[in-house]
Amino acid sequence: MLTVAACQVGIDIDDPEKTRRMVAESVGEAARLGARLVVLPELVLCGALFVDAAESTARAEPVDGESVRFLQALSHAHGLVLVAGFCEASGLAKPYNSAVVLDGGELLAVYRKTHLWDFERELFTPGPVLPPVVPTSVGLVAPLICYDLAFPEVLRSVALRGAQLVASPANWPDSTSPATRPPEVSKAMASAATNRLVVVVADRVGPERGCRWVGGSVVVDHEGYRVAGPDFGIETVLVAQVDLEATLDKRLGGRNHVFDDRRLDLYASC
Repeated sequence: MLTVAACQVGIDIDDPEKTRRMVAESVGEAARLGARLVVLPELVLCGALFVDAAESTARAEPVDGESVRFLQALSHAHGLVLVAGFCEASGLAKPYNSAVVLDGGELLAVYRKTHLWDFERELFTPGPVLPPVVPTSVGLVAPLICYDLAFPEVLRSVALRGAQLVASPANWPDSTSPATRPPEVSKAMASAATNRLVVVVADRVGPERGCRWVGGSVVVDHEGYRVAGPDFGIETVLVAQVDLEATLDKRLGGRNHVFDDRRLDLYASC
């Protein structure tokens, strides 16, 4: 069994040093609770609600910049796999909304968000390739970012390439809907069950420039059941044990199989 954590933190877009302190404390707590893989929210060190592309570009950093070095130091200090979002300089008109996969301080992969939500289209350049499936010290990890989880094709792609765990930094805005399970959590559960893989989502919480974030972080096992979260509206560290070995078995009962039962003759072109 593998102990994983989703760090649901507040982010102060106008006070990066305060945010770093909170992030460091949260990752440290996850490590103390035994986590070997930790997921942090989308754009965790800089915030998300930029005024325009000029501000997102000004806040962007290269992969070898200060933000990723800070995250590498946390990963190294606690000896764990860390997946976290950051604003990546692209050399284009707009930066990327990206995530890094770090293992013991080593940078293993950078993924650039391919599906941009709403005003993000004005702030970021969409990534050109689907998420990688990254061999880490705990298993095969695929980083997806927030809205990517809405697309079954993305989840099926990483599952077919062997992913055992999807790690998703997210920023889920609150709404006026009843304070029950948001649809994003249901999508994470459905994705896990449909592909028999683990899904760990780290959402953020609190206000930012007129928006509130729901705090819907969740850990879902390979059968689609929530094993931690969501704990709405509070800063918290969700910790749970998941079975990555079980994700290698794609059978459903004695007669079915999540991949082999597909009728590609009917919908391969869809």
